[in-house]
Amino acid sequence: MKPNLRVGVVYDLRNPPASGIDNQQFYAEILDQAAWLDDLGMDLIWFTEHHFVDDGYLPSWIPVASAMAARTQNIRFSSDISILPLYQPVRLAEDLAVLDNLSGGRAEIGVGLGYVPQDFAGYGLSVSERVSRTDEALEILRHCFSGRRFSFSGKRYKAEDVIIKPDYVQPNGPPLWVAASSKAGALRAVRFDANLLPQGPYETTIEVWLEALKANGRDPDDYRIGIIKSCFVTDDKERDWAAIRTAERFRMEYYARAFEAAGRGAPPDQDKERISQNWVVGDVDHCVSELNAFIRQNRITDLVTWAVPPGLRTGAVEASLHRFATEVVPRLKQASL
Repeated sequence: MKPNLRVGVVYDLRNPPASGIDNQQFYAEILDQAAWLDDLGMDLIWFTEHHFVDDGYLPSWIPVASAMAARTQNIRFSSDISILPLYQPVRLAEDLAVLDNLSGGRAEIGVGLGYVPQDFAGYGLSVSERVSRTDEALEILRHCFSGRRFSFSGKRYKAEDVIIKPDYVQPNGPPLWVAASSKAGALRAVRFDANLLPQGPYETTIEVWLEALKANGRDPDDYRIGIIKSCFVTDDKERDWAAIRTAERFRMEYYARAFEAAGRGAPPDQDKERISQNWVVGDVDHCVSELNAFIRQNRITDLVTWAVPPGLRTGAVEASLHRFATEVVPRLKQASL
């Protein structure tokens, strides 16, 4: 059965000093916004993660999701992505069990390898270990999510006589997502029976993942494909887009530095070979048309827009988010049926 389209927002909680608001008040405004988005019927709140960034880039999303869970009823929480090599996987599984219970079964988890040297250095880890740490951690998470007692012994991790308590609300634990920027990442998602977060070209991520699922006797319609593809709804682009564009340039400056430090070239939305995650900006009809085409072309089931660009207050995006939730999203869902 074809998966239903789910739509929402993503946060990084970056708060540059020039914003003029302290972090405590900023977080409070974000929690208020999350409750408002839940009332508007949005399906998803995702979080991105980086570490030791001057503007406070969110390093720990589960506490924020837990606070939001107390303020919401239906919206689901996940990450795009949690940098899995930085986590002790059994502890991560326990934290997710607590979030799953606090939220009434609304927790998911998206993971990836990570790439920023600063993230790894601060934890005393080597970027060169990221693949082995990720693969072993995924294997451990799958054991944890099963609800059965297990032991594990690998190159990076060991676990003896483990069973996660409290029990997960969701059978088999929170839905698992794996990020892929290459064929290897797509095959990793298949190997660990995960949904896909494509961060590279369609041909070497989504296409490879779909073909591998079928080769393994699995139905792609049993899985989901999610991506950040932002939308700003306005009838006057010249008037309203300038402040958002400036904030987005600030956001991308961090990624440019991070990709340079990692020796990876251009950030994702500047690499023409990747699935475009550039903003869609315009009136309702334009946004619906562009996003519908994007969803069909890339088989997207889960789409999130950046909620609050860095340096701005929640009020700066309120009008756009309201129109996105009430005018754009219903038409996207109708077209996806």
